[in-house]
Amino acid sequence: MNFQSKTVNLKSKIKLYWPLTKSLQTGLLLSTGLAGYMSARCPVMHWYDFLELGISLFMAIAGSTILNMWYDRDVDARMKRTCARPLASGEVTPTEALRLGLILSVLGVGLAVAMFPLYGLVVCAGLFFDVVVYTLWLKRRTAWSILWGGIAGGMPILAGRVLGMGRIDGVGLLLFLAILFWIPSHILTFAMRYADDYQSAGIPTFPSTYGLQATRLAIAGSSVIAALAIGTACILIGLQWGFLGLLAIMSSGLLVLAIISLLRPSERINFGLFKYASLYMLSAMILLSIGALA
Repeated sequence: MNFQSKTVNLKSKIKLYWPLTKSLQTGLLLSTGLAGYMSARCPVMHWYDFLELGISLFMAIAGSTILNMWYDRDVDARMKRTCARPLASGEVTPTEALRLGLILSVLGVGLAVAMFPLYGLVVCAGLFFDVVVYTLWLKRRTAWSILWGGIAGGMPILAGRVLGMGRIDGVGLLLFLAILFWIPSHILTFAMRYADDYQSAGIPTFPSTYGLQATRLAIAGSSVIAALAIGTACILIGLQWGFLGLLAIMSSGLLVLAIISLLRPSERINFGLFKYASLYMLSAMILLSIGALA
C-alpha cells in the first residue's frame, strides 16, 4: 500500500470514528478543563502545558465517551435520535469501538499521571464515574444516574485547576459544583425533548419518573446553584468587575429561561433553554479564561 493510499485510509477511519467521540460534548468538557487550568493564574505558562493538558483531557474524555457508546449500542439502536450512530447502524464494529475507547482512555490517563499524579487521579476518577458508575451501573436503573454523570462532567474543570494549583482547593470545588449543577439544565431539558425515545429504550429519566413539572423545578433550582457557584468562584479568583458583570448577565439569562420554563412551559422554551445552557457554559469558560489573564 503506497503512502497516498494509507493517507486516504487514515482519513476515512478518522471520519468514521469521529462521531463516536461526540465532538461537541467532548469539546465543551475540554473547554472547562482548560478554563480550570487558566483560573489558577499560573506564574509561568508554556504552550506545551496547554498542549499536554488538551491532549490528555481530550483522550480521556473521548475514550470514556466511546466506551459509553460501545456499551449503549443496543439502546442507541432502539432510539430514533441515535439509531444512525456508527455503532448502532453497524458502520463500526463493537470490537473496533471497544479497542479505540480503551486505547484513548489508557493513553489519556497515563499522560495525565505522568504530568502530575494528582491531576491524573482526578482525570481517572472522572473516567471511572462516567463509564463504570454512570453508564455500566446506574443509567439503566435509576433517573438519579444523572447526578453521577454530573460528577464525571465536573472532573475536567477540577482536573485543570489541580494541574495549575498543584492541589485541590475551594475554588476548584466551586467550579466543580458549577458544572455539576449546570448539567441538569442541559441534560434534563434534553430528556424532556426526547422523552418518547428514552421511554422506548427503557431508560429511566426524571420526566418519566417524577413528571415534567418536578423536572422543570429541578432545572430551575440547579441553575440557581450553578450560577451562584461559578459567580462565587470567579469573585474568589479575582476577576475584574467587567467580566463579573458579563457573567451576571449571562447567568440571569439562564435563570430567566429556567423560570419561564417552569411557569409557562412549552416545547420552544424547553429547547431554547437546552441550547442556551450549552452556550452559557462555553461563554462562561471563555470569560473565566480571559478574565484570569487580565
